[in-house]
Amino acid sequence: MKKVLYIVSVLVIAAIVILGFTLKNNSGRKSTSIELTLKPIDGKPNPTVDHIAIWTKVETKEEKVLPNMTLDEKIGQLVLAGIDGTAINKASQQLIEHYQIGGVIFYANNVNTPDQTVQFVNNLKVANQNNPLPLFTSIDQEGGRVARLPKQVAKLPTSATIGKTNNPDYAFNVGRILGKQLTQFGFNMNFAPVLDVNSNPNNPVIGDRSFSADPKIVSTIGIQTMKGIEEEHVIPVVKHFPGHGDTSVDSHLELPKVNKTLQQLEQLELIPFKKAIEADADVVMVAHILLPQLDTTYPASMSAAIITDLLREQIGFNGLVMTDDMTMKAITNHYGIAQAAVQSVKAGSDVILVAHDPVKVIAVIEALKAAVAANEISEQRIDESVMRIIKLKEKYKLDDEATPKVNIQKINKEIKEVTKKSSHN
Repeated sequence: MKKVLYIVSVLVIAAIVILGFTLKNNSGRKSTSIELTLKPIDGKPNPTVDHIAIWTKVETKEEKVLPNMTLDEKIGQLVLAGIDGTAINKASQQLIEHYQIGGVIFYANNVNTPDQTVQFVNNLKVANQNNPLPLFTSIDQEGGRVARLPKQVAKLPTSATIGKTNNPDYAFNVGRILGKQLTQFGFNMNFAPVLDVNSNPNNPVIGDRSFSADPKIVSTIGIQTMKGIEEEHVIPVVKHFPGHGDTSVDSHLELPKVNKTLQQLEQLELIPFKKAIEADADVVMVAHILLPQLDTTYPASMSAAIITDLLREQIGFNGLVMTDDMTMKAITNHYGIAQAAVQSVKAGSDVILVAHDPVKVIAVIEALKAAVAANEISEQRIDESVMRIIKLKEKYKLDDEATPKVNIQKINKEIKEVTKKSSHN
């Protein structure tokens, strides 16, 4: 009988060990272990089964990284910053090494030649190597007139031109080429596609950046463009929620107002965003637009009614929420940037985009730190956003590895092949 009990004990332990190692190997993630001690039979210790370490809990990347991050590191991750010049300098190095920002955005004034651009991105990654998470390296590369890559890169058609074809396969291929362009330069995030419905012909800022005045076409073509970008392991950012198409004011210059009810928005502006979220969009950029029927006080980018109540709870978006650039006059004409950033995080934003001026970036970071110290924002609320950031960086397997020299001829050849196909549709 004792022999039977011993054999059964060994078999049970063996089964648990095999199951634990199977979970470990299938997860691809590191695991934690606990020690199981068996009671000896008849008081006689059995060294073969007394102390067996078994794998019992699969540890996710965010569970592993987040507890080891300082508050300063967490708050830094909430900020995506613009940088000056065409090469790394003391200001951008300080933002990365000291303030530990979560990412950078490139504009046309950061880009000169292909080799210079790749070297700049690589040097920023080197500066980030002692930080707990890799950088978001982002850029606005929509195609058409919004294209920030060096002028040596062939142009892609406008979103309006793509929309007129109403060809999902073509849209997917354009998105794929957009993604491929970016990976060749070391970028891992693209502020595209635009999901605004171009319903107002007097709109001074959207126009041909929109795929169509028809929300169904915007949804279909926009989602396929998004999927194409994702295909190249670049993070697409759909914008500008809840819809910038029916504005008559450029938010770079002043705060637009859209006096529509939620029901009216649901019949037009919200359709593409809902469809994209159903298609697993990872990041939504929220616009600087005042919608007094939803929130009489704050623009969308600072509004809990729009970010938390509408986007998160009603529409069910669980991904990353990012603001449009907080240095735009839609914000700065009415708020201090630091104040606006704190309110935006309180409203539910995960990432604050501060696209110009390192001094303003630092002011935002310091304001967020002060808000946590004053219990205006809880550390738990910061953790929620950092958790989403870690998940997204892990999903796309971001790293700070150097990008090799770009092959412009190869990219341009592929762009021409894709655009040539569209002419036959």
